[in-house]
Amino acid sequence: MRCWTSWAARLAPGLFGLLLGTLGAAAQATRQTSEYGYPLKLAPRPTTAAITVADLQTRLYIFADDSMMGRQTGREGNMKGTAYIARELARLGIEPAGDNGTYFQALPYVVRRFTANSTLTVEGRRLRWLEDFVATPAAVAPRPIANAQVIFGGTAGDTTRQITSEQAAGRFVVLAPAPPGQRGAPGGARGGRGGGPPVNRFADAAAVAIIDLHTLSPSARALINNPAGVLNNPQPNAPAPQPGPANLRITLDAATGLFGRDAMLLTRGVTGRTVTASLDFVTQPVPEYGRNVVGILRGSDPSLRGQYVAIGSHNDHVGFTAAPVDHDSARAAASARLRLQISADSLRTLTPDEIAGVRVNVDSLRRIRPARLDSIRNGADDDGSGSMAMLEIAEALATAATRPRRSVLFVWHTGEEGGLSGSRWFVENPTVPRDSIVAQINIDMIGRGRATDLPGGGDDYVAVVGSDSLSNELGDMVRAVNRRQAQPFRLDYRFDRPTSWPGYNNIYNRSDHANYARRNIPIAFFFTGLHQDYHQVTDEPQYIDYPHYTRITQYIHDLMVEIGNRDRRPAVKGPVS
Repeated sequence: MRCWTSWAARLAPGLFGLLLGTLGAAAQATRQTSEYGYPLKLAPRPTTAAITVADLQTRLYIFADDSMMGRQTGREGNMKGTAYIARELARLGIEPAGDNGTYFQALPYVVRRFTANSTLTVEGRRLRWLEDFVATPAAVAPRPIANAQVIFGGTAGDTTRQITSEQAAGRFVVLAPAPPGQRGAPGGARGGRGGGPPVNRFADAAAVAIIDLHTLSPSARALINNPAGVLNNPQPNAPAPQPGPANLRITLDAATGLFGRDAMLLTRGVTGRTVTASLDFVTQPVPEYGRNVVGILRGSDPSLRGQYVAIGSHNDHVGFTAAPVDHDSARAAASARLRLQISADSLRTLTPDEIAGVRVNVDSLRRIRPARLDSIRNGADDDGSGSMAMLEIAEALATAATRPRRSVLFVWHTGEEGGLSGSRWFVENPTVPRDSIVAQINIDMIGRGRATDLPGGGDDYVAVVGSDSLSNELGDMVRAVNRRQAQPFRLDYRFDRPTSWPGYNNIYNRSDHANYARRNIPIAFFFTGLHQDYHQVTDEPQYIDYPHYTRITQYIHDLMVEIGNRDRRPAVKGPVS
C-alpha cells in the first residue's frame, strides 16, 4: 500500500534548481522501468536448480513487494515475509529447525495499544475515537483520568512557554503543537550542565494532549495507535515501568470543546472544563511478528553431518514512513549527493555546503511522469538481497547430485534493524548445539556495488568483513574460492578498519555475524556497500544489479561447499576481545 504527497514541498527552497544528471533515462522512466531497464513490477516465474538472474529477480520482486509493507519486525509485514521464506523451504525439502518442528523460532514480541472501546468525555459529552482524539501507547497503561480539570499548558517542547509543574499536577494539560522541525518531549527540558536525562514537568499531570490530530489523514491517525511490536524480555531485577500521564492527540475542534472557547485564542494557564476517560489498554503477544526462520540441509558424510556451516541474512527491514515522499525526487537528490562522494573517490560525510548545493528540478521530473509518492521502504537490497540469495543457495544445494559433507544451517534472522535481536536470540537459544557450528557466513546488502553506487565500486566489487578476525583458515578459503571464480572479485577489506566516513565505522558489529563472533564462531560478512537508497523508499528491486548479485550469490554458494567439504573445521585463533 502506498501513500502519496509532495516530497518537494518538504525540501528547503535552496534545494530546488538544476537536476544533476539524473534524467538520462527518460525513455525508460516513461515505460515504468529504472535506468537499468528493470520494471517496477515483475510477474514471478518458476525457479530452477541453478543460481540465475531470473530466479533472483523472481524471488526479490516477491520479497520486496509493497505487499510486504517493509517487513518491519513487530509488524504484520515481517510475518508475511517470513511466511514466504518458510513456504519456499518446505517446497525445497529443507528440514525445519525452529520451534516445535516448525521453521520459525519465535521471539517474545508484544504489541501494546489502546482499543477502540477507549472513551473520553467532557462534562458528559463523549468525544469520538480517531475523529476527535487518539491515545499514544506506552510500556504500561496510563494513570486513570477522573474529573480532571483542563488547562492550557503552552507549546509542546518549549519550556519557556509552558505552565509550571505545580500548575500541571493532576490536570488535563492541553498543548499547542511544536513548530515544524522542533523535537523534544511535550514538557521536556535538559537538566544539569552535563545534559542529563530529560526532565518532564508534566510527569504529575493526569494527561497531556497535543492539538494536532486534525492535521493528519485517517491512515496517519490510525498509525498513532498501531505501534510496532517490541520484545517483551525484561532484564532480571529491572524496575517495572510505572504508570504516567496519558499522552493524547486531539483535534482543534475537540480542544475548543474542552475549553468552551476558541482554541486558537488560548493563553497559557487558562482553565477549561473537566474530563473523565476510560482508556482501554491491552498487551497482545505477537510472536509471529518477530521470528527467525531456521532450516537444515543434512550433510552427506555421517561422520561430519553433526557439524554445521551456518549461513545467515536478516529477514526484516524498516517498514514504512509516516510522511510519504516523492520517489523520483528523493532518488534524484540522493543520487546527486552520492555523485559528489564518488567524484572525490572518498568514503566521507558531505559538508553542509555540499549538501546545500544539490539541486533537483522537480518540474523536469514531472515532465517524465507524474509524481510517484511512496511510503514503503521495501528493503530490496537491505536485506532482501541476502535473504533471497540464501533461498537460491538452498535450492542449488538441495537439488545437487552430491550435498556438502557437513550440514548447512540456514537462519534468516529477524530484528537486525532493531539491534541484532534475532541473531542474539538464536545464538543464546540455538536449535543446534552451538559448538557444532564451524563457521557463520553472513550476507547483508549484496545487490548493488556498481561504480555509481559507492566510491570504489564496480562490476568486480564485493566487500568482506571479519573473515580473518577469528580464523586465518577461513580467510584463506574466502580468497581461494574467489580465485576459482570464472570472474574473480576484487575483495574490499577496507571496512575491517576505521574509515573516514562515520557511516561505515564499526561495520563489524553492525550486522548479525557479530553475535556469532562473540561466541568464538569464525565469521565472514559479505556486502556491497551503503548506497544512496539505504533505508529509503527507493530501495526497490528495479535498482538491483542482477548480474553482479547473481555472481556474488554463486561465489557464496561455492564458499559454503568448500567449508562443508573440508576434512576439519576452520581453526580458531582465540576468543574475541
